[in-house]
Amino acid sequence: MKIKLGEYNLSNGSDRMKKNTFKKSVVAAALATSLLASTNASFASSSMQDVVDQARKDMKNAAYAYVVPAQSGKLATSKELYPALNKAKDNYVKAKAAITKSNAKNKAVLLKDLNALYNERVTKGIIPYIDAYNYADKYLTPIMNDIKKAESAKDWAKVETLYHKLSVQLKSRTTILYRFSGKAARDLLLDQYKEPANTKRDQLMVPVTVYMKVVQAEKLLAAGNKTEAKKVIDTIAPLLDKLPTASSYPMVEDLLKKLEAVIKASGAEVESGSKDAVSLRILGTSDIHTNIVNYDYYKDTESNSLGLAKTATLIKTARTENSNSLLFDNGDAIQGTPLGSYKQAIDKLVDGEEHPSVTAMELLGYDGATFGNHEFNYGLDYLDEVMDDANFPYVNANVQDATTGKLLYKPYVLIDQEVVDAEGDKSTIKVGVTGIVPPQILKWDKSHLEGKVKVQDSVQAVEAVIPQMKKAGADVVVVLSHSGLGDTKHEVGEEDVTYLLTKVEGVDAIITGHAHQVFPGKVDASLTNVNIDKGTINGVPVVMPGKFGSHLGVIDLTLEKKGNEWAVTNSKAEVRTIAKDATDVDKTIVNAVKEAHEGTIKYVRQAVGTTTADIHSYFSQVQDDPSIQIVTNAQTEYVKAKLKGTENEKLPVLSAGAPFKAGTRSDPEYYTYVPKGELAIKNVADLYLYDNTVAIVKVTGADVKEWLEMSAGQFNQIDATKTGDQQLINTDFRSYNYDVIDGVTYEIDVTKPAKYDADGNLVNDKSSRITNLQFDGKPIDLKQEFIVATNNYRANGTFPGVRNATAIEIYPDENRQTIIDYILAEKTIDPSADGNWKFAALPANTTIVFESSKQAEKVIPADGNIKYVGEGTDGFGKYSIK
Repeated sequence: MKIKLGEYNLSNGSDRMKKNTFKKSVVAAALATSLLASTNASFASSSMQDVVDQARKDMKNAAYAYVVPAQSGKLATSKELYPALNKAKDNYVKAKAAITKSNAKNKAVLLKDLNALYNERVTKGIIPYIDAYNYADKYLTPIMNDIKKAESAKDWAKVETLYHKLSVQLKSRTTILYRFSGKAARDLLLDQYKEPANTKRDQLMVPVTVYMKVVQAEKLLAAGNKTEAKKVIDTIAPLLDKLPTASSYPMVEDLLKKLEAVIKASGAEVESGSKDAVSLRILGTSDIHTNIVNYDYYKDTESNSLGLAKTATLIKTARTENSNSLLFDNGDAIQGTPLGSYKQAIDKLVDGEEHPSVTAMELLGYDGATFGNHEFNYGLDYLDEVMDDANFPYVNANVQDATTGKLLYKPYVLIDQEVVDAEGDKSTIKVGVTGIVPPQILKWDKSHLEGKVKVQDSVQAVEAVIPQMKKAGADVVVVLSHSGLGDTKHEVGEEDVTYLLTKVEGVDAIITGHAHQVFPGKVDASLTNVNIDKGTINGVPVVMPGKFGSHLGVIDLTLEKKGNEWAVTNSKAEVRTIAKDATDVDKTIVNAVKEAHEGTIKYVRQAVGTTTADIHSYFSQVQDDPSIQIVTNAQTEYVKAKLKGTENEKLPVLSAGAPFKAGTRSDPEYYTYVPKGELAIKNVADLYLYDNTVAIVKVTGADVKEWLEMSAGQFNQIDATKTGDQQLINTDFRSYNYDVIDGVTYEIDVTKPAKYDADGNLVNDKSSRITNLQFDGKPIDLKQEFIVATNNYRANGTFPGVRNATAIEIYPDENRQTIIDYILAEKTIDPSADGNWKFAALPANTTIVFESSKQAEKVIPADGNIKYVGEGTDGFGKYSIK
């Protein structure tokens, strides 16, 4: 008799209950906030208005009495909530009486608004929450406490019994709760307890059965009956494949140790793995962005922090370790450095010519790839030209023909992968591969894609294609997700969905990217069931291999033959980092793209002018900055020339620019630095990273203000009463969304809350961070029309202010080329900002800090308001600002 012992997992799903509850609470509060904001009834007297305003405030406080703790990871108790509830009730009654007694002509409207708000905030908000947790405290919490005790005592049988008891109690109590308190209270209780209770109960069925059999075998061995003990152990063997996998749960570890001990004592033969088991290795890259050679074209020097030529060595090593390997790329391969621009616009790709990225990937033997959003930057025809010479397939399951609705590309491929097991026996596994791209490409590259394609929701696309793959014979399903991890809530059409994809039935492995981050690695605390050690999310192995070739994703799957089908029985994911020196550079890759590489270097070294001082972006997020000023000046000149002779010629031209390189995505070296002297194309490419084209939008003064309010969301709110360090920069806000608008002057008051969040959602409608907004030395006329020079990305987006544009025009010329033309015309530029924006007076007694490159210390003016403080996080320097 042979029994396989391995690594198993019993995941604790209890954290999930909080997230669901929090989301409902937050949604309810958000809805109530909108009701409050939308009220437009007028009041007959200030005294009545004061009473009603107080009632509204108390209702809001009542709702947030449970929402705010939930957002910070704490569930408020019923006892903590009663004071807020009672106060809201009392003042609601007073407000109703005040309205009724008033001489207001619109009493009915006022009462309707007040009642609606009370219903949303209190009746449907805090009251169901209190009812749910009263029931929980009385009936369910005692069971949960008993479960904890049983787990500590490692009493498996009791744990399973208690979870069953919890499920039964939950069913009966929620029925009663629904009858007396309504659906909202019942749903809150179910969200908190039902899923984790049922999940744990189901997970424990097999482990408890194994546990009871082990105990039985121990008793037989103690009685000296080895033969009967072996028979019992025999019945355990079929159950082991059903044990939860990849565990760090102590009870499971103890169970396996006990099992191993009884097997040894009984004399049963132990095998480390099933004879039918094979390993399959999935290798992945993502977001290479034409960083093929280990060369930084912006700094015009070799770099050991990037390059597919370095990743290549990791790939070859990983294949040596396991020949049963497949290699995939997750998109954003053909754009991102001057090499990508060079092949698209200068030494243009012609029919039959391979793109350098494709050449390198073929040389490394890629088995497939998907598209990133940047694959669409140059249009569909260019993408087709890149694809048609590749000897590996591209897959995508959510880009559709706008007219027919049919998928534009292969939704998946099946790869017959021959694998060899430990005994040298060969088998064939059908590996299905599919991929998705963010639907946001429709706005990011609107000028290329409008009317040509539409993009399906990523999660729905994967859910639709997997049954097709399974029907076609896929044994293993790999998803190439050009999407960040995202969160636990599915919103149709959202950008980042990888966490949600781990919950789609049938997904065996995921290569993700887009966010330029690394996983396994630190994730947001709201993401539950994440095992960093195993590299799994909800039991599915996931890799996100950084950016520019910095890492290689490695996923190892163990598969076993069950009848005629293969099943994944174990998995582990990791990322491997390229060497910090040049010892790992694969010269075959370098030589394969030598012509394009050397052509790019010659291109970026072409001189366009001179600068009288250094240009850097170290402080571009905290003060008006020359690196942005050059961009906005160039755009202004270009647009003014384009407007001549048009109906908009006499409208004032403003210009928007953002700091593209500002330590983005936790990279302390990711800043622009151009020394004074000759300016070359490489410097311009460093100032303006993206292959955007110039665009204009026609907006009003009011729109300009909202545009700037959105940009001001980059800053955290500063509390004037606090004396400790306060971080100025909101790291969740992308620097490329921090638009500075030249042509107007303004101040930003960071002591006020942000009006919009990082996604452009209105969160504080009464707040106004933008103060003293002026045009031509006078307060801006909110109704006056302006032309704002920007880029196609912003013009096609949904930025506040921009989304109200009455006219949009996209020009064919790149923003980068306008900068080159501007410098050529000026010949010599003085890189100084015009100081059109600044912070409103910062609180004198506070310590406001931010992070930037440590190199920034060298360029701080002696008489400036910025001081170097010391070491920051992740290799950054820490600075203060007054």
